[in-house]
Amino acid sequence: MKENEVSCRSRAKHHTLTEAELETIGLRNEAPSTSLSTKIQKIRCSGPTAKSLLFKFFPILKWLPRYPVKDWLLGDIISGFSVGIMHLPQGPFAIISVMIGSVTDSLEPSGKYMEAVNGTNVTIVNETLRDAARVELVGALAFLVGIFQIALGLLQFGFVATYLSEPLVRGYTTAASIQVLISQLKYVFGVTVKEYAGPLSIIYTFLEVCSKLPNTNVGTLVTSLVAMVSILLVKLLNDKIGKKLPIPIPIELLTIIISTVISYFAKLNDNFGISIVGEIPSGMRPPQAPKVHYFEKVVGNAFAIAMVSYVIAISLGKIFALKHGYKVDSNQELIALGLSNFVGSFFQCYSISCSMSRTLVQESTGGNSQVAALVSCLILLVTILKIGALFEQLPKAILASIIIVNLKGMFKQFRDIRMLWRSNVTDLLIWVVTFIATIVLNLDMGLGVAVAFSLLTVIFRTQMPHYSILGQVPTTDVYRDVAEYQKAEEIPGMKIFRSSATIYFANADLYAEALKKKCGFDVDRLVEKKKKALKKKQKKDKKEAKKAKKMASQIKTVCDSGSNNLAFVNIDMEARPQEQGDDTAATAANGSVTDLASQNQSQPQPSGKPTLHSLGLKKPPLHSLILDLTPVNFVDTVCIKTFKNIFKDFQEIEVDVFLVGCHASVITQLERGNFFSQTITKQHLFPSVHDAVTYVTRNRGESLPQTVTDNNATKM
Repeated sequence: MKENEVSCRSRAKHHTLTEAELETIGLRNEAPSTSLSTKIQKIRCSGPTAKSLLFKFFPILKWLPRYPVKDWLLGDIISGFSVGIMHLPQGPFAIISVMIGSVTDSLEPSGKYMEAVNGTNVTIVNETLRDAARVELVGALAFLVGIFQIALGLLQFGFVATYLSEPLVRGYTTAASIQVLISQLKYVFGVTVKEYAGPLSIIYTFLEVCSKLPNTNVGTLVTSLVAMVSILLVKLLNDKIGKKLPIPIPIELLTIIISTVISYFAKLNDNFGISIVGEIPSGMRPPQAPKVHYFEKVVGNAFAIAMVSYVIAISLGKIFALKHGYKVDSNQELIALGLSNFVGSFFQCYSISCSMSRTLVQESTGGNSQVAALVSCLILLVTILKIGALFEQLPKAILASIIIVNLKGMFKQFRDIRMLWRSNVTDLLIWVVTFIATIVLNLDMGLGVAVAFSLLTVIFRTQMPHYSILGQVPTTDVYRDVAEYQKAEEIPGMKIFRSSATIYFANADLYAEALKKKCGFDVDRLVEKKKKALKKKQKKDKKEAKKAKKMASQIKTVCDSGSNNLAFVNIDMEARPQEQGDDTAATAANGSVTDLASQNQSQPQPSGKPTLHSLGLKKPPLHSLILDLTPVNFVDTVCIKTFKNIFKDFQEIEVDVFLVGCHASVITQLERGNFFSQTITKQHLFPSVHDAVTYVTRNRGESLPQTVTDNNATKM
């Protein structure tokens, strides 16, 4: 008990600070300038700055000198070789290829290159001219895509990746894995299907594959099943005994080599009709400048491809970054993609992006760094120049089997539905909407719908925050929601109100409505009653003033005439002199009238605003309102206007309003928004709820609830 009493006395002596006093003591600086010129002035050329920029744009200079050769090199080589072989028949990324294909079909259609056969009326397509024109178009498209991505990266546009939440990315990549699976089914069953583009394209593809199942090539299906079972078994073996082996068994690479050998000697294509990779062109085209005349026609498509390829890349990057514990620089990814497309355009290359299937293969085969990508590039280069013919007999069903098996990890993301159902329904909606939109609308439009829906959920959450009234936890200076903490007690005569979300134009009105509802009485009704009472009083005062003025005029007329006869003056007085027959009474009465006239002319009018009590209205059950703005990280003009109205309404009904927990940036925004005035000053701002409560109780002569020092308690 003695310790508590000492703590209470020491706490009672604590000097509370308003924001105005705190700024004086703490010497608050002016808000930093956000102008472009100020930012440019802060940039200084120095050795460390140049080194930092060099490492930022060329990160290989930072990690390559520290590359763990013994631990990673062998895995990177095997992984790079496996992925490099997969690139041979499936080099371009499927989704980007479809987007580019729609551009080439519209701008360079086959009908544009129809030629008549000599001596006949038959016309055929000149594929040589058509393909040459399409290659030039693709090169120009890749050039613009690269320019857009480099420019956006330098402008720090990578911040858009922050809007890709984990549920969105996982739902998106799961849908993409379904698309990859369906795109490989034709190779598994050995059937031919049309190329579809646009919304519902993957559904049309799946339906056509199903319709052609009776035409399945049995040899292709058997090859696919044997390959998938073999890869799955070896992967399970790797999981069990992988730690005992120097490196995991490179089953994908072994499958490619073995199946190519079998296909060559068994002549699978000739004897069983199993589709193979076929002819692989050799050599490289000489570099040439992109065709400028295509730019105007494809600029819109180029921007769309630039965005889709970036989002796919950053989504996959975030997936594996979370899995392996590293960070992805979104702006650097943009610049890297842009440079690849820019340089590749001079060699008539397709626009690039990240492939989910090949990324999964690279990870599962032991790839750890960009060295694996370098090995893949070397394999492709050597294959293109010299050894492409060695892989012409590789069955396409083998590559499809490798891709499908490695999608297993992505399919496990369906478990997110059950987990999110238990933990966060909003995130579950984001996951499901993203998945469905991507399946139905394809990767480009599906992504747009997913991001838009994700942003809408943010707005929806801010419009439905948790509003609470805070009470003091006994023997502490901690304030908690009285609905959640049974022992948290409201301070008599005070309401401490808090919103769990920041306050801005979308929810400012909802905030004001919730505040008035939580107060326990009809604030607007009381304000309206006071206005009516004031209006009534003003009419009454105006009528009495008019009557007094008329009376004063009559008295002045009587006084000026010098008449002592008061019978003609209609004056209502509480004490009228008795009628007397002598001059003394008349003189006395005349003196009284003169004095009354003088009094009416010189009597001062009532000063100050009428109070609720003087107007005959009942005072509200609270005298102070404390708004806890700790969760608020910014305010806009609508929010500032709302706060002004709150101050005006509550001050009108004689309730003091205080703001607590304002961040420095919020105070700066309040200053710039002209929030402070003669009636709203920084004396109304306090650093914490307890400071405001202490200030109010002391100034009203009330006793502050006892508190003790609690090292585990934190001020709100």
